[in-house]
Amino acid sequence: MSGTHGGEGQAPASEGPGSGERPGREALSAESAEPRGRPRRARRRRFSWRTPAASLLIILGCILAPLSVLGVWTANQVSDTSRYVANVAPLIHDPAIQNALTAKLTSEIVTRIDVKGLTDQAAAELSQKGFTRIGSLLQGVSGSLASGVQGFVHSRIHKIITGPRMANAWTQVNRVASQQLIAVLSGRGGKNGALGVSNGQVTLDLAPLIAVAKQDLVAHGLTIAGKIPIVHATFALFPSKNLAKAQKAYRLINDLKIVLPILTLLLLGLGVLTARGHRRALIGAGLGFAASMLVLGAGLAIARAFYLNSVPASASADAAAAAFDILVRFIKTALRTLLMAGLIVAAGAFFTGPSAAAVGTRSAFSSGLGRLRRGGESAGPAGAWTYAHRHGLRIGAVALAALIFVFWGRPTAAVTIVIAVLLLVALGLIELIGRPPPHPAPGG
Repeated sequence: MSGTHGGEGQAPASEGPGSGERPGREALSAESAEPRGRPRRARRRRFSWRTPAASLLIILGCILAPLSVLGVWTANQVSDTSRYVANVAPLIHDPAIQNALTAKLTSEIVTRIDVKGLTDQAAAELSQKGFTRIGSLLQGVSGSLASGVQGFVHSRIHKIITGPRMANAWTQVNRVASQQLIAVLSGRGGKNGALGVSNGQVTLDLAPLIAVAKQDLVAHGLTIAGKIPIVHATFALFPSKNLAKAQKAYRLINDLKIVLPILTLLLLGLGVLTARGHRRALIGAGLGFAASMLVLGAGLAIARAFYLNSVPASASADAAAAAFDILVRFIKTALRTLLMAGLIVAAGAFFTGPSAAAVGTRSAFSSGLGRLRRGGESAGPAGAWTYAHRHGLRIGAVALAALIFVFWGRPTAAVTIVIAVLLLVALGLIELIGRPPPHPAPGG
């Protein structure tokens, strides 16, 4: 009986791992498969408004980003006199613009002196007074004399243009012209100021520069230049074919110069918060923002080509190209900086995510820190405190980096990279110093 009972008692034990558990596993898998399948079908049927809404908000923010850059540039570089002067001051140091100004001033001064006309007049008077031979000789060399004077004037003016006196005069002219530029773009003036609109061109009055050239010529022996009256010659800056449209755009952008950046950041932030996957949306927002800066750069290149094609044949194409490149250099600096910022945000969001590459990178970083910890001494209470407050320290480091970037006067792409590298170093130090407190040994 005991053997029979023992055999009956052993039968279930022998069936447990084999046939006894199999029905239970199949039932478990059937139960788990059943509820799993139902929500998936329900998820496919249900339409979520969050994804398209978040995508729309992020796209609108990326579209407004280049307009924000242009609006801020317009406000900072055109509406502010000191920044306007800082923007146009390098123009006088560009060789192409120096040559164009030299040719323009030489032509204006030589035309007013009229050496050939004065020489012919003197020759005629000598001939009338009986000095026919001298008169004919003087008339014969009038062309060479005029050419020599023109060469002398050209060389002297080129030295003046490339010297510090003309650079100072250029700065003063443009400082005075700043208000006139605003008046031209806003449509409130520009007829009698340093800047004006003439023959389809926005022009700069060169009278102060010609006055400096006259003084130098008189000081170097060409006293006849002192008799030249005040000459209001003009130098074409850019075509005014579409000036009316530019004025409307200026007024609109000037009104929205504060609203546009705030609206851009709000749209991008709302898009990220609305999305079902915040990290993925942040990656998309960063990449989209960076792509919008590339679009702005391409737009500047296209605008440059159109601008150079609209330059009249009488103007210097090299000087026009140099002027365009110098005037938009702050826009290019801003778009490079923002491009780098967008890429850094996207990279940060990616490497904190659950993808295999992100997890592998973090694991390699953690193992490296672990080796450093094992090789170093204990950080003591400081390590325990850092570990306990590591989340707050990370947020503080990111916030501090963001504040430095925002309040930096004119951050460049290099400054942005340095800030990102310092942030990574700070986060690494937090992970390196922070160590969990030792667990007490279990009692025997």
